[in-house]
Amino acid sequence: MTNYASTPASYGAATAGQDALLLAARILLGAIFVQSGFGKLMALGGFIAGMESQGVPMATIVAPIGALVEAFGGLAIVLGAWTRLAALLVAAFTVAATVIAHRYWDAAPDAMKMQQIQFMKNLAIIGGFLSLVASGGGRFSVDGWLSRR
Repeated sequence: MTNYASTPASYGAATAGQDALLLAARILLGAIFVQSGFGKLMALGGFIAGMESQGVPMATIVAPIGALVEAFGGLAIVLGAWTRLAALLVAAFTVAATVIAHRYWDAAPDAMKMQQIQFMKNLAIIGGFLSLVASGGGRFSVDGWLSRR
């Protein structure tokens, strides 16, 4: 049991609400991947063409795998199912997407700042996923429910 008397009040409040915070984090991190991943699956040809135009080798194989990881990994994160594995997979997907699509150092001068913003945003998202790898999904998750059975 943590002794909250020796810790700042804000730490105690955050720890007491940790499961609710993890739920919010999972929903906020995962939602964009669910939306984007299922969008890519519904327009797979366009996603493949986009990857080919960026020089991705074997785009016809890589694109469906990436879209599946993005969609179902995002859904697993929202639900808190296999949270650590899903967060690790979607973090790896985000690293690959960042290196492929947001190389601001190669962008035209008029696009460089926006690509740098997207690159840095993705780094923050990767950090959020790594936090979920470390913490797990919390009590308000499929993982948490299964651990109480």
